[in-house]
Amino acid sequence: METMQLPGGTDVELTQNTLLLVDDEENILSSLRRLLRKDGYRILSATSGEAGLAILDEEKVDVIISDQRMPHMIGTTFLRKARDRSPHSVRMILSGYTDLDSVTDAINEGAVYKFLTKPWDDEMLRIAVREALQYKWVGDENRMLQGMLLDRNDELARACASLVDQADASRNALRSLQHLLDALPLPLISLDATGHPRFLNPAASHCRSLSPDADWAGLLAATAACRRNTLDVGTQRLTALSQPNAGEPGGHVIVLIPDAQS
Repeated sequence: METMQLPGGTDVELTQNTLLLVDDEENILSSLRRLLRKDGYRILSATSGEAGLAILDEEKVDVIISDQRMPHMIGTTFLRKARDRSPHSVRMILSGYTDLDSVTDAINEGAVYKFLTKPWDDEMLRIAVREALQYKWVGDENRMLQGMLLDRNDELARACASLVDQADASRNALRSLQHLLDALPLPLISLDATGHPRFLNPAASHCRSLSPDADWAGLLAATAACRRNTLDVGTQRLTALSQPNAGEPGGHVIVLIPDAQS
């Protein structure tokens, strides 16, 4: 398996990369194929821009190398159209210095990644292809990471929406419970771990107002200790039942039940 070295000296394994060579001269294509096959690339070729575009419609290509001076469609025009069909392919132009002005415009607008001169230096051309593949690999990696980030953002957005829905449901449930406790005809009292009342429903508050001088704290503490007690509130006798409050460690919930005979 071939490897490529990234900046910093890290080697990564490469799958076979695909190159597309476009030149109207078959002898140029043959020379390029012979040179670049040494590096193990899969090589596709076309003798016109139209044929190159047809290949891009069918094949996934990593690097495109195109001649500039071709009949019917010059190289920069071909690469601009290639960008639309295969936006992540790295596009390079192969031409003489006399075409530099037109090529520079294409480079500035992003249609061309690099300008390679004719006649080329074999080793420099091989290096340019490897750099183009490295450039593409970094771009692909960035797009993958951006996609993962977008996916995670979507997941977080869905999780936040779910939490909001759960919070709304909890608030609605608490409101319903509050209405239920307010409407409960039996007095209900919640004690904290020290024996002091934390919550009284309206019925319990009414009982307490009937006998304000009673030692409510002592009576309730005694009830919490024995689980059952009898309280006299005004002229009414109440049976007090106590259960530990699972929602508050050490706390108790006490329900007062009127004695039918009082």
